[in-house]
Amino acid sequence: MNDWPQGWSDDNRGPRYGRGSGGAQPEGARVMRQVRRGPAGPPGQRGYGGGVPQQPSYVDGQGYDDGAGYDDYDSGYNTGQVYGGGHGGGFVPNDNDVDPDVGRYRPRPNWRRRIKWTAITVAGVLIVTSVATYFWADSKLRREVDLSTVIDRPETGSGTNYLIVGSDSREGMSKADEKKLHTGGAQGKRTDSMMILHVGDNGDTLISLPRDSDVEVPSYKGSTSGKVYPAKGRHEKLNAAYAEDGPTLLVRTIEYNTGLHIDHYVEIGFQGFANIVDAVGGVDIDIDKGFKDKWSGADFKAGKQTLNGQQALAFVRTRHAFATSDLQRTKNQQKFLAALAHQVATPSTVLNPFKLYPTMGAGLDSLIVDKDMGLWDLASMFWAMKGVSGGDGTSMNMPISGSTGGNLVWDKAKVKTLVSQLKNDEKVTVTGN
Repeated sequence: MNDWPQGWSDDNRGPRYGRGSGGAQPEGARVMRQVRRGPAGPPGQRGYGGGVPQQPSYVDGQGYDDGAGYDDYDSGYNTGQVYGGGHGGGFVPNDNDVDPDVGRYRPRPNWRRRIKWTAITVAGVLIVTSVATYFWADSKLRREVDLSTVIDRPETGSGTNYLIVGSDSREGMSKADEKKLHTGGAQGKRTDSMMILHVGDNGDTLISLPRDSDVEVPSYKGSTSGKVYPAKGRHEKLNAAYAEDGPTLLVRTIEYNTGLHIDHYVEIGFQGFANIVDAVGGVDIDIDKGFKDKWSGADFKAGKQTLNGQQALAFVRTRHAFATSDLQRTKNQQKFLAALAHQVATPSTVLNPFKLYPTMGAGLDSLIVDKDMGLWDLASMFWAMKGVSGGDGTSMNMPISGSTGGNLVWDKAKVKTLVSQLKNDEKVTVTGN
């Protein structure tokens, strides 16, 4: 029985594919009608947006033609419209958006968002670094001087008064260091320099107090014993007060002889001073006239030069080479501190962490301050010194009227006027030696 349609036989069915067939050509594909959803996508694109490869049409056993009905199938699957792709009103990709490694579209970078988060990250790092630096620096301050033990203090005035002391402390120095820096090996501590820095609204003023100044030692409370020692009317050189009972008696003596309230105390020794200069890479200074001094190790020629720590210490300590001795030394000290403040504040130091942090570390490790001293107070003192050096303030020696027994006598009238101007934060008109 022939079960094939009329006119068909095994002989005219053409090549067969499948079970029992010797032909390699498949039978016509069975297809489902699809509904066109939109125009065809651009050829050669991949993924949901680009459609699938073009389907062949089959004719006469080889496939079907592109007649009615079957065109809808090709359009629907070839363009990817059945999946919601194509160009029907959404993102229109181009060849540059295709990632060649995965064959998918890369999202366009959102530069505005990237810049925003980069700025937030940088700001966060700066804040964290600043806070960490603050606490690190604050922890290094040696708050060892208690000014609350000073008795019979004068009233505070306007502005802030710092007592800045350079001592001959050999703390942390080896015998080799003492020999190199020409400090000698004397025991105990004395003051090599003393300055009052007044910070106010009408200009800052730096006043050097010669160590040989003749002063009266008042009654005071012992820094270790707590015992009150009555005044005996004795006169000493100013640096003897420090040698007798340290910073608190020095503050008490200065306040008693001037009537000026000291708000903060700052002290640095030989080794610390030299370390700061070396950490900043040396200090540039212009020396007016060359000089030598075997006691300090100074040997300088006139002209511009860069001093390292050892040379800087010799420069600020020399007094035997000058006819005016201590008065010329105080002027050299002011000149050098001004140059040092300028050097530390340069962008090459402030913006270079490899120079800034060693400089801060060397300075903070070496400073001895009062218990109420904060980093902001220290920063204020530093910037005031820089301002004085830049011509925005006044630098001077305490006015001297003469000498007695080798001690320098202050000009009482000028000192009284000077102190009054400082206490009232007025512009200083008094001149010193």
